[in-house]
Amino acid sequence: MKVFKFKFSKLTTAFIFAGILLAVAAFSLTLYNVIKADYLYSNKAIYSIIGFVAMFIVSVALLIILISLLASSYYAVGGDELKTSFGIIKSKFKISEIDKVILDRATEKLAVYFKNETFVMIVVKPEWYEEFVNELLKCNPQIEYVINSVKNSPDNTKK
Repeated sequence: MKVFKFKFSKLTTAFIFAGILLAVAAFSLTLYNVIKADYLYSNKAIYSIIGFVAMFIVSVALLIILISLLASSYYAVGGDELKTSFGIIKSKFKISEIDKVILDRATEKLAVYFKNETFVMIVVKPEWYEEFVNELLKCNPQIEYVINSVKNSPDNTKK
């Protein structure tokens, strides 16, 4: 099975790292407040405990989701399946159900179209497009591969 890593934009990567830092800061600040707080004889201790627990849960969940985005976002082609993983969200598609793959040179986008008229946009490095398509074609040579160049794009006829 050939694996192709998901390509995040620089801005998206920056937001993910900022979110990780924010989650760590929230966890640390909450832990500091729990250690510092003396709610043993307070009438409102239960509300503070609920707030602390909620903040721990939210910050840990955010940390897990963001780290899984960086570590586990990929496309895998092999056997009879195209697997997509976007962090904790995973999908499987049968390669036999793929109708065509379109590479649009004008927008530098690669799309996989299925027989049921749904599609998946493939977000990998442009240098990997040919290798990705070749892996799909190895599994199913019946897939139609279309390259729309800038010159034969339908939008250019209107200009």
